[in-house]
Amino acid sequence: MINTTIPRNERTILITGTSRGIGRHLAERFLSAGDTVIGCSRSAATPDGLTSESSHRYSHHRVDVSDESAVRQLFHEIKQQHGRLDALINNAGIASMNHSLLTPIETVRSIFETNVIGTFLFCQEAAKLMLANRSGRIVNMASVATPLKLEGESAYAASKAAVVSLTEVLSREFAKSGITVNAVGPSPIGTNLIRNVPAEKIDQLINRQAIKRLGTADDVYNVVDFFLRPESEFITGQVIYLGGV
Repeated sequence: MINTTIPRNERTILITGTSRGIGRHLAERFLSAGDTVIGCSRSAATPDGLTSESSHRYSHHRVDVSDESAVRQLFHEIKQQHGRLDALINNAGIASMNHSLLTPIETVRSIFETNVIGTFLFCQEAAKLMLANRSGRIVNMASVATPLKLEGESAYAASKAAVVSLTEVLSREFAKSGITVNAVGPSPIGTNLIRNVPAEKIDQLINRQAIKRLGTADDVYNVVDFFLRPESEFITGQVIYLGGV
């Protein structure tokens, strides 16, 4: 669990994929709540809007989440600069919509390297750092593509199924160390991830939900924030899918 003696404005949270979309929104929300946020993406520049009044509480790193040496260096720097890590949000991910017969194997490798290997590496290194305080929160990013078995997203859905399995197993491995591991599975959200998806396809997905609308980044933040609360110390190994899937 997150140490309840640590005030919210002293929490240190690592979020992957903060250059845009959900990751950037999560960074903005946690910064506005007073947290210290460490962000990373493949781009070197700090995202606009994260460098104003909260600049002293945000640091941005250029990291490919599937690059083992780069990831280990990032965590070394976090340990040197902050001394601890209270929460990890594994948001970085990529997708590709295509029939399985037309999907290049290189695309499949890229999806699994980012979504699965990247998530595994960050969970592994975060847990090592959290062990010092015997407390911590890890939130991974699943997807409704898995339970809905979406056609045209075989590699992406399979990679997110692996993330769900990883979440469930790590929750048991890390529980005795006071670390919870959960996941949130967003429904379609108006980010770059679905930018090239035909509107008709999005409408079909929304109609398979109980709540028939696009999700928002705030919907995701609400679940992530719930998992990070001290009161959620007894919740681990869970996956919450949005939209009533």
